[in-house]
Amino acid sequence: MLKLEAISTFYGSVHALKKISLEVNEGEIVVLIGANGAGKTTTLLSISGIVRPAGGAIKVYDKDITKLSPEDIVGMGCVHVPEGRRIFPNLTVEENLRLGASVPIKKGTPMSEVNEDIEKILVRFSGLAARRKQKSWSLSGGEQQMLAIGRGLMARPKLLMLDEPSLGLAPILVQEIFNIIREIREQGTTVLLVEQNARAALNLADRAYILEMGEIIHTGSAKEMLNDKRVIDAYLGGGL
Repeated sequence: MLKLEAISTFYGSVHALKKISLEVNEGEIVVLIGANGAGKTTTLLSISGIVRPAGGAIKVYDKDITKLSPEDIVGMGCVHVPEGRRIFPNLTVEENLRLGASVPIKKGTPMSEVNEDIEKILVRFSGLAARRKQKSWSLSGGEQQMLAIGRGLMARPKLLMLDEPSLGLAPILVQEIFNIIREIREQGTTVLLVEQNARAALNLADRAYILEMGEIIHTGSAKEMLNDKRVIDAYLGGGL
């Protein structure tokens, strides 16, 4: 579904990604692991067109999307839920969700189907249903994260890219978020996940890539990584 071929990305003179290559197959959950500053978020920003790679190619179903606008990339089915939720705080829950459907609406999705999608999201994220008319700034951190994911789903993604969805959440909410990600995949959406909670992410994922200083230093199945002493010592806190 997704292929990165020798992608290099810069912030001014800072070489953030150094010819990284990776693949995500349809139906997978793939996780990117690495320390802060390793290039995980930059990878998602490069795929979604928010940051332009200086070299290499990004392909979705073999179509080169490297120079497409973020809106056109969403139209290709690649949707990015950014770190920090980035909801619109002065809009209601329902208004945030409706904005998530902007690209499908432009492509001709009837409003009746958009309304159906909103109701499905509110059923899936039941805590939001009673708050649909509330301003989103008033939601708890967990509710805001669910709203951010729900808004991403409104764009009808084929590939959903999630950046640190568990950041700042209580452990019980972290488990709920990971259960939701599992359900999203089971319902047919491919997931590319950036996550600091490496153990939980590997228990969820099919495959993983480890980034260090803008380079991929290791890749393999999630199960292999969970039992790799180097990965355990470096990213899982030591011990099984």
